[in-house]
Amino acid sequence: MFPGPLGVSLAGRALASGLWALEAHDIRASATDRHRSVDDTPAGGGPGMVLRADVLAAAIDAADVAPGRPRLLMSPRGRPLTQTQVMELAAGPGPLILASGTEESFSEGLLEYPQYTRPQEFEGRQIPEILVSGDHAKVAAWRLAQSEALTAARRPDLWARPRQRLGAPPMEISMNLIQQLEKEQFDKLAATKTI
Repeated sequence: MFPGPLGVSLAGRALASGLWALEAHDIRASATDRHRSVDDTPAGGGPGMVLRADVLAAAIDAADVAPGRPRLLMSPRGRPLTQTQVMELAAGPGPLILASGTEESFSEGLLEYPQYTRPQEFEGRQIPEILVSGDHAKVAAWRLAQSEALTAARRPDLWARPRQRLGAPPMEISMNLIQQLEKEQFDKLAATKTI
C-alpha cells in the first residue's frame, strides 16, 4: 500500500534520493484483543466503524520519535497545514509523525460530529451520556448541533455556505430536526397501537 502515490513524481524522486523517508506502522500491533481489533461500532449507532482511541494512542506512543518532535493528526477539523508550517516542521531534528484515521465528508456542508466508540472512558474522557441513552432523536439532534458548532468554530469558510444554502440559523435547523424526529417517533408508536 505504501508509498503508493508518495513514490511517484517529485515526492517519489525525493524519496528515492533519500531526501525524506516513510515508515508505515501496522496499528494492529498495538491492539489488545486476540483478533487485533483496531476499530469498533460508533457509540449512538450509525454506519461504519470508528478507530479506537486507545489503540491509535498506543501505536503513536510506540513509534520511534525524538522527544519534543510534533505528532500531527491530519483532520478536516484542524487548522489548514500551510507550506510555511511544513517548511518549519521539515527544519526540525528527527522524525515527525503524521496520522490520519478519519475520512470525513462535507456532503452536508458541515464538519462531521465527534465520533466515539469503546472503551467507554479513555484518558479521563467519557462517551457523552446522550450517545449511550438509546434515544435516537436526541442522538441525531446532538450530532447536528456538534457538527454546526465545530464547523462554525473551526472552519468559518465552510460555515458560511450551509447557512446560506439552508436559509436558517443553526438553532432553527437543530430544532426543526428535533421536531421532525419526534414526529416520526410518535407516528411509528401510533401505528403500532390500536384504538
